[in-house]
Order: sequence, then structure tokens, then C-alpha cells
Amino acid sequence: MSKRGSIFRRLTTAAAALSALLLPTSAFAETVLFVGNSFTFGASSPVWKYRAESVSDLNNGGVGGVPALFKTFAQQAGLDYSVSLETVGGTDLEFHLSHKAALIDRRWDHVVLQSYSTVDKDKPGDPRGLIKSAVQFAEMFRARNSNAAIWLMATWSRADQTYLTSGHWYGKPIGAMAKDVRFAYDKAAAASPLIRGVIPVGEAWNRAFDAGIADPDPYDGVGRGQVNLWAHDNYHASAFGYYLEALVVFGQLTGRDPRSLGPQEIAGSELGFSPQQITELQKIASDEIAAQSAKTLTKRNGGR
Repeated sequence: MSKRGSIFRRLTTAAAALSALLLPTSAFAETVLFVGNSFTFGASSPVWKYRAESVSDLNNGGVGGVPALFKTFAQQAGLDYSVSLETVGGTDLEFHLSHKAALIDRRWDHVVLQSYSTVDKDKPGDPRGLIKSAVQFAEMFRARNSNAAIWLMATWSRADQTYLTSGHWYGKPIGAMAKDVRFAYDKAAAASPLIRGVIPVGEAWNRAFDAGIADPDPYDGVGRGQVNLWAHDNYHASAFGYYLEALVVFGQLTGRDPRSLGPQEIAGSELGFSPQQITELQKIASDEIAAQSAKTLTKRNGGR
């Protein structure tokens, strides 16, 4: 190689290295962490192992779950997220703080936290434990990244807790449990200025019931043209229920309208949904996010 060629190669290499150093941070994928239980990892449905290779399961359980649905939505929207999850069935947030902190105590850009389905396993609806854990989580993650967007995810009404005499919400309307769960999460979010807000998954389910898209009582069969958001145990979600959950998370975290994914959305198609079902669930998620935004704006304006 000539002396001139050698000099040119060194200059080219140096320029490439300098360019790499000057790349903006936005060129790197933003990180998202999901912490929760079976309501996040998609138990009792095909969502559980859905596209597990697309996300990082910190517990090495081969889980795809709602995080993988979110990742699939984001890719279709042209968004680059590195998605991880740390989930253990039947647990609350305190469990993850006590047993999994070593896995998750690192820098994240976005965090979604989901606790036990009845808020408190022994005292359904009691928010005290949730509040304590949420505040501790917020402080831990913000210590690693002062700009971390930390979200709490309020989940759905369980049919078994509503229609069976053994249920804590027996005799109440199907939407009551979701509203009580949301109330508890609102208390937790209000306890720390570091928490961005609450993702209204349970209220999106309520909206699907009210709109007639989802059947509100699986014990008497599923109405024609409706979907069943619950799995066979009337406790966990079906693929439809988790899909709606993921759509709400996607809209809340990214600011994108879930309807922008369209009727041929890949995950819904792979799960066997019809274009109409995909469209209806996207609209429910979009409408619920819009309703929540309107409530927040009204509150900021002093109720006007």
C-alpha cells in the first residue's frame, strides 16, 4: 500500500470513530422494563410465549407476554425499543423489591409496574402495600436515571371475583373491581412525584364491555359477535384481553394512537384475530387513552 493510501485509511478510520462518538443518544434504542406477574406475562393464553426471542426475560423463563406484543407494535410504528421483563406469577410489587432487585436495579428509560390483581392478596383493595412499594421502586429507578418515565398499570375486573359468591366484589357491577383497583393505583401514583401516571388497562376493559365489543359475563356464555377478554379460569386474560392491555400500554408510553397500527396489525393477525376485532380493540384503547387525557387536562384546569 502506498504512503498516501495508508494516510487516507488512517484518516478515514479516525473520522468514523469520531462520528460514532458524536452520535446523538436518540440513535440508541430506548429501554423499557416491565415488572409484574401473570397479568403481564400473559398466563393462560398464547401470549405467554409469543415472540419470546424479541424481548429479554431477566428470569430466563422464555416469556414473551405483553412486553413482546408491545415490542411488535413498536416495530410496526418504526420505534426502536429494547424491551425487558421481570415477572413472577402470583406476586405483588413488594416481592420484586425483596427478591429481584439485583436483576432490575439498573438504568431504564421507561418502566411499567404491575402488582397483585386484587391490589392486596389478603385485604383486597387495600392500597397501603402498593403505595409503599411503588414509592420505593420510583426512588430506585430515578436514582439510576433522573429522566426515567415510571408508570403503574391498573388491571381489570376478575369475573371470578365478581360473579362467584366467594368473590370480594360479588354482587357488584363487573366494572366495580377495575375502578377500585384504579383508585388504589391513583393513590400510589399520587404518593410520589417521580411516578408519571397510571395506565388504565382495567378501564379499557370496562369500555369494551360498555361498547358491546366484549361480553361482560363469561359464566353465561359469550354473546354473538363479542369477544371474551378472560381466559378459561375467568381470572386471567385471554389473548384478546392481553392484546387490549398491550395496546393501552403502547399508546400511553409512545404517545402514538393505537389505531395507527391498522386492521392488519401483525400480532393480532398472528394470534388469529379478524381485522374487525383488531380494529375494534384498537379503537377501545385509543378512546380510553383519550378519555384519560381529557380527565387529566380538566383536573389541571381546576375542573373547568
